[in-house]
Amino acid sequence: MKNLKIIWMWIVLGFGGLTLAHDDPSKHEHKHLSMNLNNLKNAFKVRNKEIVNKLNIVEENQVLMEDILASAQGRSEMFDSDIPGYTRMEEEATDAKERSKRQVDQEDIRNALCQDKNAGEFFRLVAGPTHCRDVVSCTDAGLQAIRCPPGLAFDLGKQTCEWRRQVTDCNTKSRPKLALPLFNTEEPICERGELACGDGQCLPRTLFCDDKADCVDGSDENLCDSRNDPNRADECDPNQCRLPECYCSVTGREIPGGLEPESVPQMIVLTFDDAINNNNFEIFQNLLDGRLKNPNGCDIKATFFVSHRYNNYSMAQEMHRRGHEMASHSITHDNEEKYWDNGTRENWEAEIGGARDLLVRWGNIPPEDIYGSRAPLLRLGGNRQFSALERAGFVYDSSMVAPLSNPPFWPYPLAFAAPHRCHGNFQNCPTRSHTVMEMVMNEFDPREEPGDNDEQVAGCAMLDSCSSIRSSDILYNVLTHNFIRHYEQNRAPMGIFLHAAWLKKQPEMLDALQFWLDEVLSTYNDVYLVTMSQVLAWMQSPVDSRDAASFPAWKQKCTLLDTKDTCLVSNNCPLASAVLRGAQRLQTCNTCPAYYPWINDVEGAGQAGY
Repeated sequence: MKNLKIIWMWIVLGFGGLTLAHDDPSKHEHKHLSMNLNNLKNAFKVRNKEIVNKLNIVEENQVLMEDILASAQGRSEMFDSDIPGYTRMEEEATDAKERSKRQVDQEDIRNALCQDKNAGEFFRLVAGPTHCRDVVSCTDAGLQAIRCPPGLAFDLGKQTCEWRRQVTDCNTKSRPKLALPLFNTEEPICERGELACGDGQCLPRTLFCDDKADCVDGSDENLCDSRNDPNRADECDPNQCRLPECYCSVTGREIPGGLEPESVPQMIVLTFDDAINNNNFEIFQNLLDGRLKNPNGCDIKATFFVSHRYNNYSMAQEMHRRGHEMASHSITHDNEEKYWDNGTRENWEAEIGGARDLLVRWGNIPPEDIYGSRAPLLRLGGNRQFSALERAGFVYDSSMVAPLSNPPFWPYPLAFAAPHRCHGNFQNCPTRSHTVMEMVMNEFDPREEPGDNDEQVAGCAMLDSCSSIRSSDILYNVLTHNFIRHYEQNRAPMGIFLHAAWLKKQPEMLDALQFWLDEVLSTYNDVYLVTMSQVLAWMQSPVDSRDAASFPAWKQKCTLLDTKDTCLVSNNCPLASAVLRGAQRLQTCNTCPAYYPWINDVEGAGQAGY
């Protein structure tokens, strides 16, 4: 099969789990789920076709052009002085009433501004602090615009919205123009298997977009998005990739196995990011205490993306014993975005692979039970990151964000081109083929119910990042709306992506989440809270809702009582660090190491380093 990589590392999975608790429903002011569901179902069905086909979902790079263009109308400074064929508008200073004005329309702006700009790069129409939120980019369809939310401004260097105080280039209109390779010329410039740099130099095709400048003018690394990378992954071909050995979807929205939506069990994936410790373990104990059950009688399950620093490995071991899934979230969880954006393949492997090794060494979790990873801050490292995951043997990643869309996306293989655009400007998505599954993060619709067709909506990847969720009632309604959005369409797995700190800071949100989960599981007999690897197991061998209760991968480690506790004592180890300042602590069921484990020092021998 040409250019085909078999992406599934299909596995025999071991599972177990816990269930959830909820308070007395009388303590909540939520409306009963059945009423809400019926109302939302009716509203959704009435609007479904229009919502799917016509709803204007605000993508991060699309806001009304009219507003931004209006702010630029009649401004001579809108045009850069170095644009050929355009000069500043001349004014007759002697008589303002007879002043000559050039009327500028959108086509004028497009023609003037795009002829010297790099495709897809955002720039300003007007420089200065007043317009620092507004930028546009040139595309085949014309100008596309974004306006950063209040309090933010657009950072031209990072090509993304940032806190206003951190943006220092408001008085600059655009980044310096980059040299571009000559991919499309009337006559071939280079021999077969070679491509031309911007200056005409010919180099092997494989050197383009490999994160290393080989052209003298650097042009081989300047046109490397998923549409232009000459070594990009092929489109999915379902005729060459079939279950159970291989899976792909052209649109990313098709149901595996060709099942009808009505017969597909609705999977909900509950995930938590960052370290497990005394700050949040009580929340997990409360939420995952064994009382809430899936329709097969097993405890509901969650997936934990664990970072090393501040992690209590005894607690991680206990959550794994109960059947929850542990995944890698890095060792350092460095909060500097550029650290991840520019990380080398070796650094990504040391961070993500190293965090997995620490879970194995100090959390006593079998390496074959750790399948996935998530990038800190959701900052992607492009092909470098995914090459590292591939080399380290990870089955899946769950870092890529799919813009809000109807219907939502199913997980897909990165052996083929991703079925959606890379989210906004803050994610550097892979363009090459990688033997890794992407457990895509579908954005949440932050509304409490379907809106008007003309309403523009910006989604949110992490549920706790939805600024509109200001009360427990709103959370309950948003969860219900998004559940119906999945359930009534293609039943793609619904992700509830959280940080436990959000629930601790606002206990009423934890109450609402517990209440909602209890109501959904009580109302539906085809809804399952499963781990990410359990989703993949179902996708490899799809079964309908009638057979889901006996699906083997969802029955293993069924309850928290199924697996014996092997941790006799949890050691609280005060340790010195070869890298970090001050004393560090490591909680583990194993004997304490000599030093605090760190990057390239899983054993804690005191030889850590980057």
